[in-house]
Amino acid sequence: RLCSQKTSFVFLFCLIAFLRPPCQLINQTVSLEKEGCSKCHPVKTTICSGHCITKDPIIKIPFSNVYQHVCSYRNLYYKTFELPDCPSEVDPTVTYPVALSCHCSRCAMDTSDCTFKSLQPNFCMNDIPFYK
Repeated sequence: RLCSQKTSFVFLFCLIAFLRPPCQLINQTVSLEKEGCSKCHPVKTTICSGHCITKDPIIKIPFSNVYQHVCSYRNLYYKTFELPDCPSEVDPTVTYPVALSCHCSRCAMDTSDCTFKSLQPNFCMNDIPFYK
């Protein structure tokens, strides 16, 4: 294991890694929005957030896959919410995930934002002047 080595750099690296919050459930306010509806609506839910220990190989082999682990949902359910202030021709219902448990695993692109720097959970497109 890397953290069992006795160099000061490795020790510092391991200390910083273990001081970060681990992958866990947190309470979060998220913005719900839908195309055609004029406003976002904040709701409180649980999401997965935190640090997962990953490894980057020293020797890079061409065409080999290296998977980084991210904090993601293990178990979840979906809640339905009806947005107020939607025009009559727009279905006002939206569904959003509620995390029940979390774990570190490969990023599932179909259910997670796997980008380097993602949008915040409470981001709302309707708050951008040119988008309206």
